[in-house]
Amino acid sequence: MATYATSLMEDVKAKNPAEPEFHQAVEEVAESLELVLERRPEYRSARILERMIEPERVIMFRVPWVDDQGGVQVNRGFRVEMNSAIGPYKGGLRFHPSVTLGMLKFLAFEQVLKNALTTLPMGGGKGGSDFDPKGKSDGEVMRFCQSFMTELYRHIGPNTDVPAGDIGVGGREIGFLFGQYKRLANEFTGVLTGKGLNWGGSLIRPEATGYGSVYFAAEMLKTRSDTLEGKRCLVSGSGNVAQFTAEKLIDLGATVLTLSDSAGYIFDEEGIDRGKLDFVMSLKNERRGRIKEYADAYPSAAYTALEAEPAGATDPIWNHKADCAFPSATQNEINKEDAQNLLRNGVTVVSEGANMPTTSEGVSIFLDAGILYGPSKAANAGGVAVSGLEMAQNSMRFNWSREEVDQKLHSIMIDIHKHCVSVASDFGTPGNYVNGANIGGFLKVADSMLDQGIV
Repeated sequence: MATYATSLMEDVKAKNPAEPEFHQAVEEVAESLELVLERRPEYRSARILERMIEPERVIMFRVPWVDDQGGVQVNRGFRVEMNSAIGPYKGGLRFHPSVTLGMLKFLAFEQVLKNALTTLPMGGGKGGSDFDPKGKSDGEVMRFCQSFMTELYRHIGPNTDVPAGDIGVGGREIGFLFGQYKRLANEFTGVLTGKGLNWGGSLIRPEATGYGSVYFAAEMLKTRSDTLEGKRCLVSGSGNVAQFTAEKLIDLGATVLTLSDSAGYIFDEEGIDRGKLDFVMSLKNERRGRIKEYADAYPSAAYTALEAEPAGATDPIWNHKADCAFPSATQNEINKEDAQNLLRNGVTVVSEGANMPTTSEGVSIFLDAGILYGPSKAANAGGVAVSGLEMAQNSMRFNWSREEVDQKLHSIMIDIHKHCVSVASDFGTPGNYVNGANIGGFLKVADSMLDQGIV
C-alpha cells in the first residue's frame, strides 16, 4: 500500500483494536482511494475518509428480558449511526451471538458506500444485539424485541434513522419491533423497513437482495456477451438472500447446486428446481429446520456436515465444478484457499449476496485472475434499494405492484453496474468492480460532506 493508506490503517488499528472486520473493510476502501486522492487532494486535506470511518454516533445499551421460565436474561444492544451526509441513517439490525461493536462498525461503514451507490437519499448505519433468536419461542422473541425497542425508539425515526432486518431479524422480529415503536412513539410512520404487506411493507422486499445479486451477475456477464442460462451455480446460505438468489437463478435458466446453513451444506447434482426450493423455504421459514433434511427428502443430494471444521479452514461448498458462485451467508466465508478452489473448478463469476463474504486474500485472487467479481457493496445493494423504495411508498401512503417494484429494482441494479464500470474505467482500472464500487460510493458521500462543512 502507498504511504497514505498505510498511515491511515495504523491509526485505525490503534484506535479500534480487536475489530478485524472493520479493519478489513476500511483497508479495502483506502487502497481503492489512492487513485482518487491523487486527483482530488481536497478530500485528503479535509480528512474526508478519516471522518467517514468515525461513526457520527454509537449507541450501546443493555437489553433485559424474561424467558419462558421466568428467568431474567440480559443482552447487549447497539446502533451505529455512521454517516448521514446524503440522507437519514439506513441499515439493518442483526440478532446473532457473534454481534460485536466492531462487526457492526464494519457493516455500517460498508452500508454508507452501498447506499450511496443506489442513488437513493440514504445514509448508512447498522445495529443489533448478541441475542440469538434461534430456539427461542415467539413469546421470548417478542419480549426481547420489546425491550430492545424500548431503548432504541428514542434514537430512530423516519427522517433520522430507519433500521431494517438482517441476520436473525426477519418478518416476525420486525413486527414485534414496529409494534413496540408504535406504542412508545404514538405514531404510525415508516420507521422500519421489511414490514408486513398489510401494514406498510413493500412487495419484493424479502426477495430484493437475492434478486439483486443475480441481476448484477447478469449485467457482468453481458459485458462478455454471455447470460446465466445453463450456468451451474454454487449458492451458500439458506436464508432469505440464498433462497431468492436461487429462485431468480432458476427463473433465468441456471442450475443451482448447493445451499447451506451453519451445520453443513447440500450438493444436488440434479439441481435444485422450484419444487425443491419450495421445500427449503418451508423448512427454513416455517419449521426453522436444518438443511440436512433436504438430503433426507431428496436422494439426489449429498449432505456434508461442517460442525467439526476449524475456524479458517477451507469450505468444501466452494470445491465443486461450477460456473458461478453466489456467497450469500456471512462475512469472510470465502478465504484464499476457497477462492483458489473456485477458480480451479471453473468458476468465472462471483456475485456477493452477503456482506463482505470474501477475505482480502480471496479478493486479490479473483482480481488477479480477471474473473467477473461483483463485491457486496454493489452486488447486494438490492436489499437496501427496495428498503428505500419502501420508505418512498410509506411517505406517499401508496403501494406499487410487484412488477413495478421488481422493475425498479432491476433498473437500480443495472445503474449500479453501469456506474461501477464507468468509474473503474475513469480511474484506469477497467473491469475492476471493487474500485468502481468503492470510488463510486465514496465520491457521492465525500462531495456531500464537503458541501456541508466540518460536521
